[in-house]
Amino acid sequence: MILEFLLIPLIAAFITPFFRPKAATGISTVAFLIPFGFTLYGLATNMVVEEKLIDIVKPIGTFYLLGDQIAFAFGLAVCIVSAMVALYSLPYMVHRFEEMNYDVEQEFRKYIFLYNLYAASMLWLVFSGNFILLYIFLEVSLLASFLLIYMYGYGNRRWVATLYFIWTHIAGMLALIGFLMTAFDNQSLAFNEIARIGFVAWLLIFLGMIIKLPGLGPHIWLPWAHAEAPTPVSALLSPLTVGLGAYVILRVYMIDPWFVKEYTVPIFIYGVVSSIYAGFAVFKQNDYKRLLAYSTVSQMGYCLIALCLGTYGIMGIIIQYISHAFGKAILFMTAGGIIALYHGLRDITKMGGMHEYVPTISNAALIGFMNLSGVLAVGMFGEFFILKGIVDTMGFNIPAIISVIVVFIISGLYSFYTLRRIYYGTPRGYEKARVPRLLDMPLYVIGVISVIFIFPPLAPLLLNALKVGLGGVVP
Repeated sequence: MILEFLLIPLIAAFITPFFRPKAATGISTVAFLIPFGFTLYGLATNMVVEEKLIDIVKPIGTFYLLGDQIAFAFGLAVCIVSAMVALYSLPYMVHRFEEMNYDVEQEFRKYIFLYNLYAASMLWLVFSGNFILLYIFLEVSLLASFLLIYMYGYGNRRWVATLYFIWTHIAGMLALIGFLMTAFDNQSLAFNEIARIGFVAWLLIFLGMIIKLPGLGPHIWLPWAHAEAPTPVSALLSPLTVGLGAYVILRVYMIDPWFVKEYTVPIFIYGVVSSIYAGFAVFKQNDYKRLLAYSTVSQMGYCLIALCLGTYGIMGIIIQYISHAFGKAILFMTAGGIIALYHGLRDITKMGGMHEYVPTISNAALIGFMNLSGVLAVGMFGEFFILKGIVDTMGFNIPAIISVIVVFIISGLYSFYTLRRIYYGTPRGYEKARVPRLLDMPLYVIGVISVIFIFPPLAPLLLNALKVGLGGVVP
């Protein structure tokens, strides 16, 4: 059953180039909405299913698809964000192709193929039950996103794309070496056949995914890539792709958690420092997209913190991924809306009072920042479980609790500070813009979903599913 649902967006990638832009956009959106419904069904029914694809010789092991509550939760975010960004892509990329003096219809065929391939590869990644299968889709997503930046990005796009490719390829290679060492130790890379992950293998996978997330230090590639990518690609890169680094670490942890248990304190401190450093860096940014990129580094620090906090921490990682995906997708699309409507405007010092000119985009930005801050959106559950995890694993460790609360406060401060800088204050005298529906409607769909996930029936559906899915599994 999983295979059929995963094939839909993959098939869409290959057939949509034969359609005109409007039809291709519709097909792409539906292709991700169908598996979105399936992920909701999987969570609602606490489905756990393994679907064998093919046996590979040792030490690779069986390729199979794994549908458990973790995969369904990550898949849910991938599907709905990919569907809405596909809709948003139509007016935005038409604007971008006209700006680049390209033939719109011809370029959209290339774009929609790469877009769907990129998004579908992330969906396949989260349902992969073998580390080599997972790695294949990790690399497909890297290649497709690299080409999208290289072909349609801003600024020195070819240099930025190369920088992105090199750093994330290093991340992938480190992880691959770790996977292969695990394969020789266990004679298989199927999740359900691995008994132990050695120190060097764990370290290489962890370092690779720290580059992918990224944490403080290896983060230098991210502000360039996320700021200069075409905005629909930024709206997948930041909300979905980087968080998959946390997903890979989480899968390794679920198999053999000893490394994280052994190095809990340094990982926890590194997560806090990454989050605080990047959070303060947000205040210094004057480029809207670059600001959002630094915010991503800060938010990914949450995942490293949560990784150290046992079962509740794992629930925190999963919900943080969903919350960040919703919030950051909305915010990158608000940045793109202003870029498209005001001839490339992204300098925050030239903004102010934008609510007067683009109120629908401004209101969507409010919902996006609410997600980042954990205010009246699904992210509030993520913050709660992270704090619960600290108490559960460390007791009333006051320095740990205070440091994490500081992280949460910084996120709230930079969120609403940015909101005020861009959308409120003294208007700068721009003309009020007519916003095409596909430049704002997708933002509200994601925003509404992010809010209704704190109310029944979706809140208990998600939380019960995660509780059942993790029960008895997490040491």
